[in-house]
Formats: sequence, C-alpha cells, structure tokens
Amino acid sequence: MFAPRMKNIKMSGIRKMFDLARGDAIHLGLGEPDFQPPENAKNALKKAVDDGYNKYGATPGMHELRDAIVEKEKRYRKDLTRDNVVVTAGGTEALMASIFTFIGEGDEVLIPDPGFVIYEPQVRLAGGKPVRYPLFEENDFVPKIDDLKITKKTKAIIVNSPSNPTGGVMGEEDIKAFVDIAEDNNLLIFSDEVYDEIVYEGKHHSFMGKYDNLIYVNSFSKIYAMTGWRIGYVMAKEEYLKEISKMHYYTMACPPTPIQYAALEAIKGEQDYVKKNLEEYRKRRDITVDGINKIEGFRCRKPKGAFYAFPSFTFNISSEALAMKIAKAKVIVTPGTAFGPNGEKHLRLSYANSIENIKKGVEIIGKVVRDIK
Repeated sequence: MFAPRMKNIKMSGIRKMFDLARGDAIHLGLGEPDFQPPENAKNALKKAVDDGYNKYGATPGMHELRDAIVEKEKRYRKDLTRDNVVVTAGGTEALMASIFTFIGEGDEVLIPDPGFVIYEPQVRLAGGKPVRYPLFEENDFVPKIDDLKITKKTKAIIVNSPSNPTGGVMGEEDIKAFVDIAEDNNLLIFSDEVYDEIVYEGKHHSFMGKYDNLIYVNSFSKIYAMTGWRIGYVMAKEEYLKEISKMHYYTMACPPTPIQYAALEAIKGEQDYVKKNLEEYRKRRDITVDGINKIEGFRCRKPKGAFYAFPSFTFNISSEALAMKIAKAKVIVTPGTAFGPNGEKHLRLSYANSIENIKKGVEIIGKVVRDIK
C-alpha cells in the first residue's frame, strides 16, 4: 500500500511529546514563541485580506518582499538581487525543495547529531543517505571538521547555527573551517539560519557571502512569532534557484499571498519587537539554566543562541523514559534522542514560555528526578 520511501520515516519525537500534552500541562517541549506576531504585521495581514489580495501570486514570491529580504541579507553579501530569493512555506519547505533539487539516490549528506528533526527524513525521502556528525557538550555543541566523515559519495553538508536543539553558535573561524573543507571536496552547504536574530553574546556569523555553493534557508517563524503563518525563504545563486523554483512550484505553486504582505511589513517595520523579545529570551534562558543546574544529576551549559537549553543528566534512565516520567507530572520536554543518537542522556527544554511556567516546570522536573538513581 505505502511507497518504499516511507519505510524508515518515523513521526517526529517533538510531535510525539506534543501529542501527550494535556490542557493543564506546562509545555517546554515545542520550539514556538509564546509571543504574538508584531502588531504592524497582523494589521498588514488583515488589510491584505480586506483589500482582496487573496489570489495566486508569483511562484518565487512577490517582488516587494523579495527585495526587502535582499536588503536585509545584504549585510552579508552586497551583490544580492531578488533573483537570489524564493519565498517558501517556512524554512521546512525551503529546505525540502532544496534537498529534493540537489540530492538523489545514494548521495551522502552530512547532518548534525543532535540536529533538527527534519534533516534526516528529508534526505532519506530524496533518496539520499544521511551521515551524522556529532556535536559535543564539551565543545559547546559547535561542530568540528575533524568529525566529518567525507567520502566520494558525499555531496552536501547541512549546518544549523544557532542550533536547534542545542543553542550552539558557530563562530567566524568555525564557518571558515567548514567553507574550506567544502571547497576542497566540492560540496554543497545547506545552511539553516532561522534563529539568526536570537544570539545572546556577540553577533550572528552567517555562511552567506562566505561560499558560492551555498543554499541559505531562513524564516519569519521564530523571529517574528509567525510559526502558524508558514512563511520563509531560500537564497542561492540564480542558476541554483531556477531549479529549486521548479520543485517549489510542484510543492505549493506559490507562497500564500496575504501572508507575504504581513511578512513584508514585519521585515520593513521597526525592529524594536525583535530586540525586546531577545532580551526576554535572555532572562528566560538564565532562569532555565540556573534552575536546571541546581538539580542534582543535571548539567546545563548556557546556550549562546536560539531558545533551547540542552542539559545532560547522569540518571540511570534513557532520555525518552525520563521525558515520559516528566510528562506524567504534566511538564512536557523533548528527549534528546528525538534529535539523533548523540542526544541520549540529554533533554531539550524550550524556554519560549513565560518565566512563571519555566520556574514551575523546572521545579516539577526536580521533584520527578529526586528519587531516580
């Protein structure tokens, strides 16, 4: 009945925990801002609908939005034009359209472990072979080129900074090292940078402008709390995007028209909303990390970006079993193994929640693990 490609595809471990959540549970499992989108974006969406902008649009997205995206990303590369942008249904579709454009049967793609849950399935669905490279706590979850297993079949590397689930952030030298090895081996780099504006120390360093064979993915979901609106974009050189646009068209025809007007307003308007949210996330991060580190058996490094803590634990129990115990106490967290085998003995806690809920959730976690040896 089912196509062979679905044989080894499992439902996301994040969604599995999400489905366990009851109405009164504290949800520290889902990577979704608890903020609402900025007021100007909400008003722009309403106006677009009322003004009749509800029809099909251009496959790569409306000119005005693509031009605005270019203006934002020119901070990394000055020669960008709208022909370097395709607007997509979030970062997920941007990455999937890109992977399906470039990856075929037997192509090996290096993916981070732990890494975001969509990477492995998307590579497999395209016929490729995901090959994991580890991220280690002692390196602040920053990948090292010595851990990359490159063979004659390796075609691409997926990188994610700031990282989901670890909050790790690659520095300028880390990016240079990855670019050098990609150049030496003629590899594509798929760079997932959807948390680019959520960096707590220093600044975000992008692969954009550092490498020509780059597929750059970004989104409005996390920065502007537009997760349910499904709007993002992919950027690459024009010859690449011509091919990506074909896959994009046969996936969704065109991005949703009224939501593009909202995204345009968000990116062109005042960015105080983004700065204010960053400071709130910083407070929540510090409360989360300090609280977890006070629980015997846990160790949590302070994440440098995104809105996740990825503590390790020493209890004699698997990540999934521990997450299930905590869920029974009405706190939802995500087992580290949802993001790959290297996530064992870790949990992911999203602090995209209120300070009150974070404090209460961490307190309950402490009670749950008190009797685990």
